[in-house]
Formats: sequence, C-alpha cells, structure tokens
Amino acid sequence: MKKYLLGILLCLAIAVPATLLVMFIPALEVIGSAVIAIIAGMVLSLVIKNKEPFAAGIAFTSKKILQYAVILLGFGLNLATIGKVGATSLPIIISTIATSLIVAFIMYKLLRVPSKTATLIGVGSSICGGSAIAATAPVIDADDEEIAQSISVIFLFNVIAALIFPTLGGILGMTNEGFGLFAGTAVNDTSSVTAAASTWDTMHGTGSQVLDYATIVKLTRTLAIIPITLVLAFVRIKKEKTGSKANINIKKIFPMFILYFVLASVITTIVTSVCTGQALEVANNIFGFLKQLSKFFIVMAMAAIGLNTNIVKLVKTGGKPILLGFTCWIAITGVSILMQHVLGIW
Repeated sequence: MKKYLLGILLCLAIAVPATLLVMFIPALEVIGSAVIAIIAGMVLSLVIKNKEPFAAGIAFTSKKILQYAVILLGFGLNLATIGKVGATSLPIIISTIATSLIVAFIMYKLLRVPSKTATLIGVGSSICGGSAIAATAPVIDADDEEIAQSISVIFLFNVIAALIFPTLGGILGMTNEGFGLFAGTAVNDTSSVTAAASTWDTMHGTGSQVLDYATIVKLTRTLAIIPITLVLAFVRIKKEKTGSKANINIKKIFPMFILYFVLASVITTIVTSVCTGQALEVANNIFGFLKQLSKFFIVMAMAAIGLNTNIVKLVKTGGKPILLGFTCWIAITGVSILMQHVLGIW
C-alpha cells in the first residue's frame, strides 16, 4: 500500500480544495468540482518533473477509486421513486439517448475521432456526463487522456446549457413540468441540471418544484448506465475473441462494479421502503453520506486523470471532439423539445 500512498495523497490534495471551492462559492457549481480538479491536475502535471513516486497512486485513483465512486453512486438511486415519477420522462430519455449514440457514431465515422473518445462523448452526452464517462471508461479500457478529452467536451456544453436553457425555455413558453423534463433530458451533468433548474425556479418563483422534478428525471437517465456498459462490455469481449487475443480475461473486461452499483440501488430502495420514522431518517443520512462520498471519489479520480494528461496535446487535438460533442448536444436538445411537442407536455 505504501507505493500508492504518495499518489493518493497528491490526488487528495487537489480534490479537497476543488470540493471546498464549489461548496463556498455557489457560482462555481455550474463548473463543478470534478472539472476544477481535472484542470488543476493538468496544470500541476506541467510543474512536477518527476512523477515516478506518485505514479502507482495516481493510477490506482484514476482506475479503482473511479469504480468505487460508481458503486457508491447507486446509494443515491431510489428505484421506487424513480419508477413513479420518472416514467413520464422515459420516452424522451430513450429518444435522446438513442439520438446521441447514433449521432456520435456518425460523427466518429465522418471526423475520424478516436473510437473510445467518441464513445465516451456519446455516452456522457446522452446519460449523465462525468458519471457515465466514469462508468464507461474502465469497460472500454479508455486511457486518461481520452477520459480527460471527453470530460472537457462535456463540461463546455454543460456550462452553456446551464446558462442559456432557462431563458430558452421561457422563450419557448415551457411549463414548469416541461422545463423540468427539458433540463433533465437535455443537460449532460447533474450539477448543470441542478444549476439550470434552480435558475428556472428563481426566475419563476416556483420554490424547488422544477429542481426536484428535473433531478428525478436526471436520476432516471442515470439508470441507463447499466445497459450501456453491459452492451459495451459484450462488444469488447466479442471483438477480442475474434481478434488476435486468444486468452482474454472476461472477468477483467466485464464491469463487475456495475453489478455492485445495481446492488447499491436495490439496497437503497428496499431499506427506504421498509424503514419508517427515525430509522428512515438515519438510513437517508447514511445513503446521503455515501452519495457525497461518491462525488468526492469522482473528484479525486478526475484529479488523477488530469495529472496523467498532456494539456498541450489535449488542446491541439480538441477540435474534432468538440465538434462531435456539439453535434450530440444540439441533437439531444432538439429531440427533447420535439418529443415534448409530440407527447403534448407543453
């Protein structure tokens, strides 16, 4: 464990201030602590000349701690609540996810973007930004630079969406429910969904009505991590079976951490449905802590990924991935609005 210690401490030293910055400066919520950590890691990697003492710990944080973060994310998902409230949004969610993945595939072919980067951007755009990228990256064996590239693209359109969507929704004459669906299905990352929905609530004096609804829609989208990662795992297994790798390790490819993520969701659902009174309050506090720990682990992992990323190379190769991300974002936005019209929601 000693060989990991220095690298883990370095990631921790980046993650703690990144988290505190967002906590004490609410305006930074639209950016998110994960993005701050990845940028800080990139800048610090230019300063640290000898990364060898930190290498093992950084690798452990970017791989294993990232998987632990996805598992703990399951404790924030109550399947019963999502089933009741999220059902209305299901047709829109399925449409936007399918659209994003199809557009990402087409643009990957047209622009010749690296396949793993295109997959991460497509999944991140369609499901839940950084969390989806965190879950997908180990399954497709993406490296840190591919993860950093994808997170950077997602971050760019998160910020734009959080800033312009409340005004756009007002111009289009959306109802509160309509904007909650729009924010929950067309904004990539949870932090930006909450930022956009909170802005709408403030503009229209609706308390936290839209924020609560948009969050549940977003959590419903998060469940798509399960089928997407499993399909990608089977595709990779099939490719490696037919390729030159005769003795492939299926256990290494198959995303066991996703099964633990599902188990965590099931535990949350059962416990919160069985417990009442003080026991329920205690359970909710524990699950709330685990959910926050999940977010912090993601920030740590992003710091590690930043430390392993060449920022100069990232900027030079960023044009095509940004165009791919922009195309996915515009397509998702259009489909979300179109589906609401088709379903007569607003």
